[in-house]
Amino acid sequence: MAEKEFLETEEGKRNGEITIEGPEPEIPLKEPEETPAPESEAESRPEETGEDANLDEILEAEIRAKEEALKNAEKEPREKEEQEEQADPEEIKGKLLAEVEEWKNAYLRKQADFQNFTKRKEKELDELRKYASEKILAKLLDGVDNLHRAIAASESTKDFDGLLKGVDMILTHLNGVMQSEGVEPIEAQGKPYDPVYHHAVMVEDNPDVPEDTVIQELQKGYTMKGKVIRPAMVKVCKRG
Repeated sequence: MAEKEFLETEEGKRNGEITIEGPEPEIPLKEPEETPAPESEAESRPEETGEDANLDEILEAEIRAKEEALKNAEKEPREKEEQEEQADPEEIKGKLLAEVEEWKNAYLRKQADFQNFTKRKEKELDELRKYASEKILAKLLDGVDNLHRAIAASESTKDFDGLLKGVDMILTHLNGVMQSEGVEPIEAQGKPYDPVYHHAVMVEDNPDVPEDTVIQELQKGYTMKGKVIRPAMVKVCKRG
């Protein structure tokens, strides 16, 4: 304030103005502010951690491996086709003939094996048919032996009552053998006539018996495990 002196001039007094005499004060100039340069994408992106970098490397390696595999897969058929095109026709013909011969030999071997199998099975079936009755015949042999003994005893003793008793025992034994094999007698006497189980050889008009009823059983019939092996021979009532 000492360097500046404020004086009021006459004109200033008249006008009521105040003037300032002395050197004009220097106004400091404001330097233009520098606008910050835009950060590059690399600088603006946060720094990647070590784990993220390793994951990216693994993914890139897998992608490269898959691309290589696709290239190789596309390349192999082309190489094979080129090799086949470049191969000698005679060589190709020889290979094809060798393959045909190999398939032919394999077919002949399979055919021979099948024929041997068929013959073996046919032989086994023939053996089975031939000796299918072996089991039941072995059981019947005991009854045959008993019949021979009964006849021999009756010839020496002339005991016909004993013979009758022996034959009855043999018949009981044979019935047991048949039952063990599933053989059952067919009931026919007094039953309605059934052509499946009965074989009518005679007819008779009997007023005391309903029509189509078995009057008399002339020969027994048998079934084996439900199958008719011999129908009963019968006489049937038939109205005239």
